[in-house]
Amino acid sequence: MSGTFGASPYPCTYLVVAGGGGGGGEVGGGGGAGGYRTNAGTSGGGASAEAVFNLAAGVHPVIVGAGGAGATTATFGSSGADSTFSSIVSDGGGGGGSYNGIDAFDGGSGGGGGYNTASSAGTGTTGQGFDGGSAIVGVNFSGGGGGASEVGEDGVSGKAGDGGDGVASSITGSSVTRAGGGGGARSAAGAVGVGGAGGGGDGGSRTPTVLATDGSANTGGGGGGGDTPATGTGGAGGSGVVILSIPAQAIVTFSGGVTQTSATVGVNKVYTVTATSTDSETVTIS
Repeated sequence: MSGTFGASPYPCTYLVVAGGGGGGGEVGGGGGAGGYRTNAGTSGGGASAEAVFNLAAGVHPVIVGAGGAGATTATFGSSGADSTFSSIVSDGGGGGGSYNGIDAFDGGSGGGGGYNTASSAGTGTTGQGFDGGSAIVGVNFSGGGGGASEVGEDGVSGKAGDGGDGVASSITGSSVTRAGGGGGARSAAGAVGVGGAGGGGDGGSRTPTVLATDGSANTGGGGGGGDTPATGTGGAGGSGVVILSIPAQAIVTFSGGVTQTSATVGVNKVYTVTATSTDSETVTIS
């Protein structure tokens, strides 16, 4: 998937969010949020805005990462896919851990640890997101997935960990929060983990049966950890997004399977790419 830029060079601000991780199954931890990188405000993991980016002529990859699948049994959730714009790569969120020591994955933000033998929480990528929350041995409450702006909560007696919150950006002209972590699941009396602000899914429970929810599309939110008696199905991670803001005089043409919208914000045109589906997609700027 590539973009051909025929003009020399334009100042460009960007927001690149990867796909969120899927929630773990059977008292599963929440999925970690997709990595969050931007030079138009605070990046993930508490990092400052990245450097000024001048978009030179040439071919640049544009990829929107899919969210990871939630676990369908007592296993880990799948990690989300990376998102890419030019040299900027955001890491997919880590999948959540599960019952009996199945560890969560590292990622843009780390997945939450699962119940029982306290599976390890995943670690977030520096400059993209935070770690997931842990579970405590013998406590039936799992950890929440990490978010772009904070660590996922640990599971404690009576309460599964909430997902970490995401980061707000106004690159599109209005403030939108993205990259929240998924909430952890529970299998004893108490509260499930709530998804972090920015598209994180809520965790599930066994009694009463409450299904975990998916991360929201195009936010990079992590899926909630699952705990239905039969399958322990975790929520899927939300897909990512790539947003570019460049001077309005640039002529921009998308082709192939790109799904995008555009809007004028001040002197710039802002392009929001929400899907890329083939290897022949291009965006030509002249």
